Amino acid sequence: MPRQAAQRLARAKAAVAASAADYVLAADTVVACGRRILPKAATEAEARACLTLLSGRRHRVLTAVVLAAPDGRRAERLAESVVGFARFSEPQLSAYLASGEWRGKAGGYAIQGRAAAHVRFLSGSYSGVVGLPLFETASLLSGLGYTLP
Repeated sequence: MPRQAAQRLARAKAAVAASAADYVLAADTVVACGRRILPKAATEAEARACLTLLSGRRHRVLTAVVLAAPDGRRAERLAESVVGFARFSEPQLSAYLASGEWRGKAGGYAIQGRAAAHVRFLSGSYSGVVGLPLFETASLLSGLGYTLP
């Protein structure tokens, strides 16, 4: 279900932004613990709940990328990564929440920021966990005729 959710959201974004004159790239990232999709934390309480759930565990980060070419062709990829957090102590969790870095972030964290100090394991695409898997994106662009620098 998390995989399908990421793909559905990216496809919907691409459909809304589609243009006959330009390439359109759309992506969406979902953080999943088991079959449970975690929210983009809007409140500190939500972020605390997400991080408490992820503390000391591995979880998946799925980022779907959809590319629409000006000629109407479409292509998509899904990057799936596994992230493992060390167990958060209460002072560590409180300090992270006080930073505000969690705001609007899927699963309540930003791996490119302070949360990186708590990542004990990462398998897959680091840039996909950040929000746009660069290798997969470059492959899509190249495959649909966009000239990369």
